[in-house]
Amino acid sequence: MNTLAGRYEIIRLLGGGGFAVTYLARDNFQPSKPLCVVKQLRPNQTATRVIEFFEKEAAILERLGKHPQIPQLLAHFNQDQNLYIVQEFVEGQDLSREIVPGKRLSESYVTKLLQDALEVLSFVHQQGVIHRDIKPQNLMRQQDGKIILIDFGAVKELGTLMVNSQGEVNSSVVIGTPGYMSYEQYRGKPCFGSDIYALGMTAIQALTGVLPSELEEDSQTGEIIWQNRVQVSNHLAEVLTKMVRHHFSMRYANATEALQALISISTPLPQTVVSEVNKELYLQEARSRAQQSQGNFSVFALRILESRRVELGLSEEEAREIQAQVLQPYREYERKLQEYEQALIDAVKQQYPFSQGTQKDLQDYKQYLGLKDEDIAAIEARVFPPQQSELQRQQQEAERLRQEQQRQAELQRQQREAERLRQQQQQQKQHEASQVKSNPGIPTQTFEFDTAIVTLKSIGFLGSRTKKHEIQRIRKQNKFYRETLVNGVVLDMVAIPGGKFLMGSPEDEPERSKSESPQHNVTVKPFFIGKFPVTQAQWKAVAGFAKVNINLNPEPSHFKGANRPVEQVSWNDAVEFCARLSQKTGKIYRLPSEAEWEYACRAGTTTPFYFGELITEGLANYNRNYQQTTDVGKFPANPFGLFDMCGNVWEWCQDEWHDDYLNAPNDGSAWLGNGKNNKLLRGGSWLDYSGNCRSAFRHSYAYATVRFSNYVGFRVVLVSP
Repeated sequence: MNTLAGRYEIIRLLGGGGFAVTYLARDNFQPSKPLCVVKQLRPNQTATRVIEFFEKEAAILERLGKHPQIPQLLAHFNQDQNLYIVQEFVEGQDLSREIVPGKRLSESYVTKLLQDALEVLSFVHQQGVIHRDIKPQNLMRQQDGKIILIDFGAVKELGTLMVNSQGEVNSSVVIGTPGYMSYEQYRGKPCFGSDIYALGMTAIQALTGVLPSELEEDSQTGEIIWQNRVQVSNHLAEVLTKMVRHHFSMRYANATEALQALISISTPLPQTVVSEVNKELYLQEARSRAQQSQGNFSVFALRILESRRVELGLSEEEAREIQAQVLQPYREYERKLQEYEQALIDAVKQQYPFSQGTQKDLQDYKQYLGLKDEDIAAIEARVFPPQQSELQRQQQEAERLRQEQQRQAELQRQQREAERLRQQQQQQKQHEASQVKSNPGIPTQTFEFDTAIVTLKSIGFLGSRTKKHEIQRIRKQNKFYRETLVNGVVLDMVAIPGGKFLMGSPEDEPERSKSESPQHNVTVKPFFIGKFPVTQAQWKAVAGFAKVNINLNPEPSHFKGANRPVEQVSWNDAVEFCARLSQKTGKIYRLPSEAEWEYACRAGTTTPFYFGELITEGLANYNRNYQQTTDVGKFPANPFGLFDMCGNVWEWCQDEWHDDYLNAPNDGSAWLGNGKNNKLLRGGSWLDYSGNCRSAFRHSYAYATVRFSNYVGFRVVLVSP
């Protein structure tokens, strides 16, 4: 697919999910060949009614695109059973670059953001349209500072359409992003208030630096608890609290009403707010100009910056301060270059050629200064005596060879140590597995399973063009115990050997959260854990056992299927399931501790996923690729033989939520508190993007909440005697 509709030349992939792919393209029919965005939609069907609905929604998008802060619809067409939307390409960056986890933005910034977004959202609501997916990634800032509203939910929905048996056109999934979606939107009944909720959550994220999914909820009312995270004025707190009320009837009815409330409390702020935002825009412009000129402002760059200063309303003093701030790192680097050259001159005067000790000091000094190789070479060419150049080259080559020999020797030592540790760990696992096997009262049997390893391979000239992933299937085996429930329904529990592992994620892991820090060693005792998340058949069987504390709904799930994971169960429900199962069998069943869960999930791996550095839709159910839960065991297991630890449904743990791992237990036990905090969820779900399905990712949820959680389930642990 190089050209679409005979005119749109595809340049590169911008992104994609289960029902849409977005490309950057060039319109070759226009004289200037402008850039545009092409969205390829993949509906379940392309029946006549679906095409009619597509035409209707495209007309709405065309009407919305008349607003200057919404991308213009350029074309729409049907080709090869796919639907295509072509929209104006917007230059700028989305607000996820500004609103980042751990960074608190000022009240004035958030007030300005709300005002700008609500102004364009008012136009949208006046057209009778609900956006349905407002979040930082769908709010873009142009170079002039204006907020652009992109990625309407209606476009995503076009990729999910299907015709039912009555001839009605329906969407097969709920559109929106977890954390930003309101209660009624999860239920498939969005309203204008749903957009208000999403924008309010975006604003709270900007103020607190906390992702919406990590904010606590009141277990009784479902209201978001956020004001304990940051100090803001009473007026702004009132507006935001009303924007994110649990029930839509308690929120502002639409964007216009919310904007009026905001303006009534923000009249003293605009000039301060505008100044702050404009300074940031000027800073971005200055950085770009300095980078182009390698640390200087050309005459032309200064003219452009002066025009921008006037346009943004900054004083000359403010502009000078920002320019000095931008150039400061370059000036510091120039100072280091001068320092290195002078030091080299002094050293050559003292002794040349350099002794081996001086050579080592020189290498350390270069590393300390952090200079570029090409800059070092230019200085040395000026300083070193020409007649000594060959001798110097030989000395440098000898030093390079010596360092290479040292590196090889160290590498061999590390390999020997790694092999020693591997053998030690293997012996420990065999010993612990034999201990589990010999546990009286828990007879085990062997089962075989397939797991997978994903490796990335560079292709193209010198491996520089792109990356290709390869999946290697491996056959393994482990021990498990089978608990017989009723009517042929069984519960398989996999034996997990005890051991030590590093819990949390390293600081350089992509998409990590601060809550995954600090990494710490945890020692875990042997235990058994469910081969699969608890299925609906298993849930129904145990729900029929004698009550211990609370009643259980035998069929709570939204997506029906005996072999699908049970969902829409609260933490309290899961605990009752374990209590009934324990009472019936005489064994100790419970939820896993968070440490046990991650240990079992990783199964000895240290990569972001137990498959490797990434996952694909053939390895797990995530990112709405399957648009609902799937039967357990559909995808390859992890190295312990556990299925669906990644995606499908979130899984409850015993622990209460803590913002990080400071003072966390290191013995594998659950980290409890006062009983009032949210509980832990792990593993991601069918609707979560890949980053939320990493082995280290942590999520919290109100323990008594069920409501729209058709993505929350659990698996159980059997305590070894």
